[in-house]
Amino acid sequence: MPDTSPYLRLPDAQQDTLLLQGDWTLDNYAELRQLIGSLPADSAQVSNIDLSQLSRVDTAGGQLINDLLGAERLQQILASSSGLPDERRTLLARIASTCEQGPDPEPQPGNPIRDQLEHIGVSMAQHAANVIDLLGFIGLTLSGLVSGLFRPRSWRPTAIAAQIEQTGLNAVPIVALLTFMVGAVIAFLGATVLQTFGASIYTVDLVAFSFLREFGVLLTAILMAGRTASAFTAQIGSMKSNEEIDAIRALGLNPLELLVLPRVIALLITLPALTFIAMLSGLLGGAMVCAFSLDISPVMFLNLLHDDVGVQHFLLGMAKAPVFAFLVAIIGCLEGFKVSGSAESVGEHTTSSVVQCIFVVILVDALAALFYMEMGW
Repeated sequence: MPDTSPYLRLPDAQQDTLLLQGDWTLDNYAELRQLIGSLPADSAQVSNIDLSQLSRVDTAGGQLINDLLGAERLQQILASSSGLPDERRTLLARIASTCEQGPDPEPQPGNPIRDQLEHIGVSMAQHAANVIDLLGFIGLTLSGLVSGLFRPRSWRPTAIAAQIEQTGLNAVPIVALLTFMVGAVIAFLGATVLQTFGASIYTVDLVAFSFLREFGVLLTAILMAGRTASAFTAQIGSMKSNEEIDAIRALGLNPLELLVLPRVIALLITLPALTFIAMLSGLLGGAMVCAFSLDISPVMFLNLLHDDVGVQHFLLGMAKAPVFAFLVAIIGCLEGFKVSGSAESVGEHTTSSVVQCIFVVILVDALAALFYMEMGW
């Protein structure tokens, strides 16, 4: 006798057809699973399978139909059946094709050398993309600065003043303290080494040359990379994750003019000023060590500084400050715009901005030192 359940009917002697009917959904999953388990082993091997009486089918019911008939048989039935609605045909076909693929193959053990070369290639491609993005953002910023010169209404003095306070005035104590201690350390090292040769008087020249040409601007730029670039990235990244930048665009405003240009202009003003403070603090630290350790009075220190160190060394050091300021501000803002929207992304790009700023600052400083040396300055 054929099964008269609301879900399927087994074939009888007169008609070799297995009829699937009713609702094959998650609500009836337990009953359907029990019914399929109680069927004879050869129930699904009949010549005709009728799916036209199915009233509702979801993914759970479709999986049970696939388990009953098999993926290959189900695809053949769907290809020949004409009474099945298109949406149910598509669902069952997708389930059958997915199950037909079988389990994923086990991963093969990799070659360490090949994996390392692949990692190097991916890293190089990523670095090249970062360089291209940086150059493009520099172009956008420069074009914005130039176009803003001829549109006084686009100037934002309030935002620039606020950024000057945050990036400049609030950073004076840490810059002065750090460079003072580094100047003292350099004077200690110079006194220790030069006393061996009876040339401790040249400790003044060592401190002056190192801070006027290199350490004053370099230490300030590195501090700004860790303090200011990270703040720029975190601020713009948080706005990006909160969709505030999209709201700015929706209001018809340019995020470049509103967020980037005030920060760039402020850092172009504050970093040279902080560099000058760093030079003075470093010289003061060296002068104190010379006074207490080498019996070189402050007046003698200033006289030696005036006689041996030309003003060109001060100018060469200050010339690098605007370049470092521009690069630090650009990288910090660019990484902020790269944030994808999560808190984890904000942290990653904040770290990336600090690392990139320090690397670029040291690289540019090394290239500038080579250029100065070749020019004989």
